[in-house]
Amino acid sequence: MSFDRSGGAPFVFRICFVCTGNICRSPMAEAIFRTIVATKGYAKAISVTSAATGDWHVGEHADPRTIAALEAHGYEAGTHRARQFDPSWFPELDLIIAFDRGHERVLREWAPTEADQSKVQLLMSFDPEQSGTMDVPDPYYSDAALFDVVLVAIERASRALFRQLEPAIRQGVS
Repeated sequence: MSFDRSGGAPFVFRICFVCTGNICRSPMAEAIFRTIVATKGYAKAISVTSAATGDWHVGEHADPRTIAALEAHGYEAGTHRARQFDPSWFPELDLIIAFDRGHERVLREWAPTEADQSKVQLLMSFDPEQSGTMDVPDPYYSDAALFDVVLVAIERASRALFRQLEPAIRQGVS
C-alpha cells in the first residue's frame, strides 16, 4: 500500500475505514469521505482507503446494494475491490476508523504499539448528534432500505469527522 502523492510527497493525513468484509460499510465511507475531501480541496493532502478485518471477500467488488445506495445519493461507486487490513499499515496510517466494537477490538489487538491502538476509533464517536449505540449496523444480511439508512449515518458521521480534522489538515498543507 502506498500513501504517497504523485511526486513522492507524503499525504498530510492518512485514514483507513475498516469493516468486516470491505464490501458494504467501509467502501461507503471511503467513497463519501473521498468526496468530502475532494469537494473541500484536500484530495492531494488526505489519503482515504478502506479494508476488512476478514478475508472472505478479498478481490470482490462492493456489494451491489452498496453501489446502488452510493449512486442514489450522488456518490461515485468506483472500481472498489475488497481487501483485508494488514497490521503492517499501522505506522503509515494516522487514523483507522472501525464501524463497530468488534472491528475496534480486532484492530486494537492487531496494533503493534499503544500509539497504534490509539489510532483506532469508532466512526460514530465523531457524530455529536449520535444517540444510542456507537455501532453502525451491518446491512449485508438485510434489505436495500438498511443500506440507505447506513449510508445516511455514515455520511453524517463522516462530515463530523472531517470538520474535526480540517483545522489540523489546513495547517499541514500551508
